[in-house]
Amino acid sequence: MSNPEPSRRPPTEFCIDETEHVHGTRIVVIAVHGDTDMYVVDELKARLAEAIDEAPTAVVLDLSGVTFLDSMALGVLLSGLKRIDEMGGQLRVVTPRAEIRRIFEVTMLDQLFDLDSSRDEALAATTAPA
Repeated sequence: MSNPEPSRRPPTEFCIDETEHVHGTRIVVIAVHGDTDMYVVDELKARLAEAIDEAPTAVVLDLSGVTFLDSMALGVLLSGLKRIDEMGGQLRVVTPRAEIRRIFEVTMLDQLFDLDSSRDEALAATTAPA
């Protein structure tokens, strides 16, 4: 008799949508959906690097649709934060879901990233006068 495979929740399909907003400055919004883990980090890394290479004043990474976030994805976000900081830009992360925000808090990354509860909040923070 064979043992059945342990049950595993089906992955939520990953996708990235990118839109650009201009409010007197150049802001790129990247919306991420689904499970964001080691299987998709290369795509996330490429899209984030592409956005940063365009030298926007800010990148808003909207994780509203993210259902899971692993340590490899966090590493990609940290690399992106470092790159945009070096260019004088800003990275804001939208984390309305408590379980995703908790990952940032437990890892103390909430101390490094500017976290917002909504895309509107993030956009307002990027366009606010310094």
